[in-house]
Amino acid sequence: MLFNLRILLNNAAFRNGHNFMLRNFRCGQPLQNKVQLKGRDLLTLKNFTGEEIKYMLWLSADLKFRIKQKGEYLPLLQGKALGMIFEKRSTRTRLSTETGFALLGGHPCFLTTQDIHLGVNESLTDTARVLSSMTDAVLARVYKQSDLDNLAKEASIPIINGLSDLYHPIQILADYLTLQEHYGSLKGLTLSWIGDGNNILHSIMMSAAKFGMHLQAATPKGYEPDPSITKLAEQYAKEHGTKLSLTNEPLEAAHGGNVLITDTWISMGQEEEKKKRLQAFKGYQVTMKTAKVAASDWTFLHCLPRKPEEVDDEVFYSPRSLVFPEAENRKWTVMAVMVSLLTDYIPQLQKPKF
Repeated sequence: MLFNLRILLNNAAFRNGHNFMLRNFRCGQPLQNKVQLKGRDLLTLKNFTGEEIKYMLWLSADLKFRIKQKGEYLPLLQGKALGMIFEKRSTRTRLSTETGFALLGGHPCFLTTQDIHLGVNESLTDTARVLSSMTDAVLARVYKQSDLDNLAKEASIPIINGLSDLYHPIQILADYLTLQEHYGSLKGLTLSWIGDGNNILHSIMMSAAKFGMHLQAATPKGYEPDPSITKLAEQYAKEHGTKLSLTNEPLEAAHGGNVLITDTWISMGQEEEKKKRLQAFKGYQVTMKTAKVAASDWTFLHCLPRKPEEVDDEVFYSPRSLVFPEAENRKWTVMAVMVSLLTDYIPQLQKPKF
């Protein structure tokens, strides 16, 4: 049976013609699952195949349908504990993880820098062994990717990247679920990135081609993505027959794009660079002028929090903006990550088209 869209479309603009939420998902007999992620770490989407990422999106849609639409109670993580290490504050990552893990019957434990200092008052090795003995998984939001890599090396439980200086994989899963719900398929879409060459862009570069999506990215000079990541992204594009374009011209990146994407220009830890960055990013604000050169079915994404200099109100609050469904999908996708890494659960929803 088809999803009841009325429950999901709580924005009047979306109700008047933007019937995007899960419209291509149908309920049926579960397909044989050939993907096994139990026990894995999620440090970067670089380590996952296209089929493995698709599986996590499938599981996200399944949980969203069964819990939100059908009102089922699924205690898939009952008796399990999650350690949450947050060196950087976050509204969406904390709320989505805590509420999602609890909704599945598990117990999340939130740790700030007041509770734990990775590699400062205790070695990463010791911390990893202690966490492994008391929790079933750890989601860490940290400054350095190397801390996550070392934590994963020493731990005997799954380690999940809640954000680092290089990658933000759980955000990209939410983005892709949102686009899947809206467009019905990801293959062939052109993503237009306009902003900093940061962890969000890096995560897109490590995954978009695996879905057959093209990427056009504009960054100011001196703020390009990491060269080693660019090299690998070029390899992915060649392997999957997609296009990868890097430029310093925002309108060039936006041209023909289905999805306009931007992010904060000043991340936590970069506050001292604010004046310099604001100057460098002049001309990078996403506006209706940007949208005019995009595809006719363009949409807009921003992982939040948003500043007006990054995108104006006309675009941000327009019917084309998917930022709030995108934010909600942080919950369903992180739940899917936890279930896939900690259980043998197989989705009951028919696998969607990607």
